[in-house]
Amino acid sequence: MRIDLLVRGGDVVTVDDANTVVVDGAVAVHRGEILAVGPAAGVAARFTADEVLDAAGGLVLPGLVNAHTHLAMTLLRGSADDVTLQGFLERVVRRESELLTPANVAAAVRLAIVESVRAGVTSALDMYWFHEAAERAAAEAGWRLHTGPTFMDVPDPADGLGYGERLAWARRDLAARGPAVPGRRPVLFAHSTYALSPAQLVEIGSLAREFGALLHLHAAENGTEVASVEVAHGRRPVELLDDLGLLGPDTLLAHAVDLTGREIAALARTGTAVAHCPVSNLKLGCGIAPVPRLLGAGVTVGLGTDGAVSSNTLDVLGAVRMAALVHKAGGDPTAVGAERAVRMATIEGARALGLGEHLGSLEAGKRADLIVLGLDGPHLLPRHDPFSTLAYAAGAADVRDTVVEGRVLMRGRRLTTLDEAAVVGALPVAL
Repeated sequence: MRIDLLVRGGDVVTVDDANTVVVDGAVAVHRGEILAVGPAAGVAARFTADEVLDAAGGLVLPGLVNAHTHLAMTLLRGSADDVTLQGFLERVVRRESELLTPANVAAAVRLAIVESVRAGVTSALDMYWFHEAAERAAAEAGWRLHTGPTFMDVPDPADGLGYGERLAWARRDLAARGPAVPGRRPVLFAHSTYALSPAQLVEIGSLAREFGALLHLHAAENGTEVASVEVAHGRRPVELLDDLGLLGPDTLLAHAVDLTGREIAALARTGTAVAHCPVSNLKLGCGIAPVPRLLGAGVTVGLGTDGAVSSNTLDVLGAVRMAALVHKAGGDPTAVGAERAVRMATIEGARALGLGEHLGSLEAGKRADLIVLGLDGPHLLPRHDPFSTLAYAAGAADVRDTVVEGRVLMRGRRLTTLDEAAVVGALPVAL
């Protein structure tokens, strides 16, 4: 059979249910779909490929999923460091109203895509203003972006839309998306329980359910947020969302740092997922999310970088390492192991988005989002266990090739769909 792409020669870390690793393996891809995964000799004998990606001396693994970010915040990287979450929000929201336009968002997203592709990130859930501009930039680059209308009831929103107008616009946006496409789904972003009223949250949640959209919110990021919501509404953020009927398998909460045992049980009971952002949470002094307890309760936990203002990087492998390390601080070195951390950045991130049937592992029938990690660096040798290598030793610079929907976006560390110099040169000069 003639196919579009054959990736062969490296050890394939499938991240399937058994964490199967195929030594000297291959992945056959046609029309954006994985047709076969197995030993290189056997797969190569079945297919003739128009394009071959040589993964010799590397690890082939699923593309990394950034389960929570604000991509265009690359414009503000380094402008709100060493402040609390509340100080961060005050500084950033003011700058956004001054700086953001569709053109500036598109330029910032292109920069974020360059950084992400180089870091092996093939998919991101992006909450931000002017999402249409972000979608166009991602489509031009061939990169998988999950985004949609964002609701945040602030005095001077960057796009100038009032709440009622925004609700009507969001409905039009969702209606225009048409039938579902494998590997993608509609998304609605409700910023938080402190930036929207309970009535607004219910209305946004109803709209999300009507269109089968993922509902994504910030929740319980730090103790100050939790206390302010409790004063305003008599309930903590997760309690409020539960009482409003907004938790469930189509809801993904970012951060979830300040949780009670009852709230963890509510997330498990409703099938609500969490995007863990360890680097951002530490940098803003928010605390450490109770990830071992969440996992023990059966909650799906993916990994996010947050925006490049609060984490300063879109490096998901960095988040993998932090997730594998920070939870050991309580004295249990098994709290989040290497395999678990890698799964959080791949299949569990895909499941958190409700896309686990299509993304997150290298299995026949799934979309062909994958990366090749080079093992030529001295810091990666010798290699006794691929998951250990990925979680504790590898970095973004080790990514050699990046493939999204069967299209090679980076080959041999050279971008193929974006001109990096042009992207950098197009950034707004007055930042």
